[in-house]
Amino acid sequence: MPSKESRTFVDRTDAGRQLGQRLAGLRGQDVVVLGLPRGGVPVAFEVANALDAPLDVIVVRKLGVPFRPEVAMGAIGEGGTRVLDAHVLSQAHVTEEDLQTLETKERQLLEERRIRYRQGRIRTDIHGQIVVVVDDGMATGSTARVACQVAKQLGAARVIVAVPVAPASTVASFTEADEIVSLISPRRFEAVGCYYNDFSATDDDEVVTLLDAAARSRSGPDGG
Repeated sequence: MPSKESRTFVDRTDAGRQLGQRLAGLRGQDVVVLGLPRGGVPVAFEVANALDAPLDVIVVRKLGVPFRPEVAMGAIGEGGTRVLDAHVLSQAHVTEEDLQTLETKERQLLEERRIRYRQGRIRTDIHGQIVVVVDDGMATGSTARVACQVAKQLGAARVIVAVPVAPASTVASFTEADEIVSLISPRRFEAVGCYYNDFSATDDDEVVTLLDAAARSRSGPDGG
């Protein structure tokens, strides 16, 4: 069992506030904060508040090798973005037909998630912006790596990954972002939840509520 001392954050809100303080130097710049659903969104909400920046989600789906779905051969994001690992595709002998079949299925799931989270809102344009990709923590960082690649394909000028906790080894090997910020980076890493007092699951309704609140706060008290 982890010691009490390793539980650095009260909850995701607390983690987001601490992360926002660390990133305060970005305030006033052309910044968009993108939370990774679901657990990254409450953290990202506080970061966006601290930076007075727009908040959105970045919705990505992994493309797993058909006969070994746990092995990623690529990923997809919004706007038709797709990232492929040519080495894995070659080694696994995945055909173009297999790839298209899987991508069609995963794009449908991605679209369902996009509709559920955005509730009719248009995706925030990140072209030419500093993009801060936020999660509640990283282990291997695979999802965040994909999110960075997708953000760059969507035109981000600079991509920063910001998390409350990530293993030192992951931080050291993370090359997909222009910068990575982790408040704590233990060499002997435990599961992300071990660094929180409250790591209860974030559901889709909470994600939508936070995105709504962020949109309202930027549109002003009269909603316009």
